[in-house]
Amino acid sequence: MNVFRGPTQFSAGPACALTIGNFDGVHRGHRALLKQLKDGAKEKGLVSCVMTFEPHPKEFFSPEQAFAKLTPEEFVSEILVKRLNAKWILIGDDFCYGAKRAGNFASLKASGNQLGFEVSSIATVLEDGERISSSALRDALANGDMPLASKLLGRPYGISGHVIHGQKLGRELGFPTLNLAVANHLHHRKPATSGIFVAQVHGLSNKPLPAVASLGVRPTVEDEGRVLLETHVFDYDQDAYGKIVTVELLEKIRGEEKYTDLNTLTHAIAADAQYARNYFQKKTYV
Repeated sequence: MNVFRGPTQFSAGPACALTIGNFDGVHRGHRALLKQLKDGAKEKGLVSCVMTFEPHPKEFFSPEQAFAKLTPEEFVSEILVKRLNAKWILIGDDFCYGAKRAGNFASLKASGNQLGFEVSSIATVLEDGERISSSALRDALANGDMPLASKLLGRPYGISGHVIHGQKLGRELGFPTLNLAVANHLHHRKPATSGIFVAQVHGLSNKPLPAVASLGVRPTVEDEGRVLLETHVFDYDQDAYGKIVTVELLEKIRGEEKYTDLNTLTHAIAADAQYARNYFQKKTYV
């Protein structure tokens, strides 16, 4: 499958089956769409392609960007037909395109009839009668509802990255951590969720390791606004610097707090760690 992240990567290659979207989080609705795209492309003898956007569409389609000024007709003729050679386009039921989001499924289908490509839409994927969408996932994460986020994603919400060196403060406090830098771009300082979490870590062993994690700006010890994921893996004392790990956030314990001193912070971390240990102990015996 070919993935195009912006106009500079567009190229008129073989005839393709195309879908377009943000794919932030790649939830179950996205996965259903991608599976249908791959299956349909194979059946039609087309190359499967995805158009997504990096940075996020809110920046990508800002008024200053020339790409955002394309009319629906220009977007179809110049991008979809000439530059991507799309012969089958599969989209979600809420897809809009072109300047001011003026184009929709009906107009795209009409353009397809005129310019020689097919357009299909995928049925909405539901969870307990509610539509699975990126906005529903963002709301679940913002509210710290990790079980709901896991349902929408079809897996626990996780953050991956290289383990980096930190201030070693956790080690001094008796809770050494694996540190991952998160979302430090100017327009992405705020992570999708924040707080203290029961967590598990992939990439250090042949099975996920239980942990407690803090995701946020560390208000007690840092005031630069840098977002960091700090994870204390229980009973793990090996060197992990440079390794690529995935930290899955299973349950939110509480929000971030600013403490008056390190002693108070240490007691809070100890309580969080015990909460997480109890969580895994209950899971073991259920």
